[in-house]
Amino acid sequence: MSTYADLTGDYTIDPSHSRVGFVARHAMVTKVRGSFNEFEGTAHVDGQNPANSSVRVAIQAKSIDTRNGQRDDHLRSNDFLDMDNHPEITFESAAVEPAGDDTFKVSGDLTIRGVTKPVVIDFEYTGSATDPFGNVRIGLEGSVVINRKDFGVTWNAALEGGGVLVSEKITLEIEVSAIKNA
Repeated sequence: MSTYADLTGDYTIDPSHSRVGFVARHAMVTKVRGSFNEFEGTAHVDGQNPANSSVRVAIQAKSIDTRNGQRDDHLRSNDFLDMDNHPEITFESAAVEPAGDDTFKVSGDLTIRGVTKPVVIDFEYTGSATDPFGNVRIGLEGSVVINRKDFGVTWNAALEGGGVLVSEKITLEIEVSAIKNA
């Protein structure tokens, strides 16, 4: 069993074993889930002093995937992500603080559609392992609820019986497998 101190080092997120997803309410009655299929990121982990840890992630807006091509095209458009003018969604940490034995609060700047706002993402450390190729991997899972209007994503449609087509609150879900750099 490794200790946090053993995890100290620089890591690269493994996109093929990680997920950056989101959940939104549709028509006030159901959840629509999606993900971004293209992203990259790095992290510095300081196991003895987590406050010295940091993370940076860049997500390609065009890679949004809700399993519906027409909806994805709408989400890529100026109504939502405006990917032609803002091709990347980014997160850059400002602080990491322990919140329990295996939990951390990672605060930083989230930029969507060219608008940067501070957010705090709650992460759970899910473990470390050496994979069959000799890579040291760490796992983290986190989520945060944001209001999309804070980022200039304001499009909506009113429903006949009241309410709106797309919720303002969006839950971002992050599941990361990161490989320690040699």
